[in-house]
Amino acid sequence: METDRLLLRKLSHKDVNEVFQLRSDPDSMKYIPRPLVKNSEDAHAHIATINQAIHKNEGINWAVTIKGEDKLIGIVGFYRTSFEDFRSEIGYMILPDYYGQGIVTEVVAELVRFGFEKLGFHSIEAVIDPENIASERVLQKNGFTKEAHFRENLLHEGKYLDSVHYGILKREFVALR
Repeated sequence: METDRLLLRKLSHKDVNEVFQLRSDPDSMKYIPRPLVKNSEDAHAHIATINQAIHKNEGINWAVTIKGEDKLIGIVGFYRTSFEDFRSEIGYMILPDYYGQGIVTEVVAELVRFGFEKLGFHSIEAVIDPENIASERVLQKNGFTKEAHFRENLLHEGKYLDSVHYGILKREFVALR
């Protein structure tokens, strides 16, 4: 897949340094309640998990790159896909050097289009930390509506966290175009 500025491709083990940088940085992972990767072996394992999910038809993630460059600058994809309900959750993260450039908004727009037009989804959701204002803006720019705020529904590292759920229906996406 591609956008005006970006190319989305399959992750490979050549992306290990960037995946390590992305998933080991406490600032990058601030709003993602997952363990930090500790070494390149953990990063390789993360890449393998992503690619196994594709082969098992359980989810799909892409490496986000700038056109003309092959370096991974982020990861975007669908998680927790429910094919029987034609629904999936979108997730995304980007290296801090690329914050504030509209890249995530651009890539989310393409992923939403792909989900509705190519994968046949009826709805797409996103689950974010309520303090992640930048992610909230990305979703709102892409037509997502806040559906729920769950209080202390996630336990991560001994602490209960809130989550905010956003969603967009295919008919809302079509109306935006």
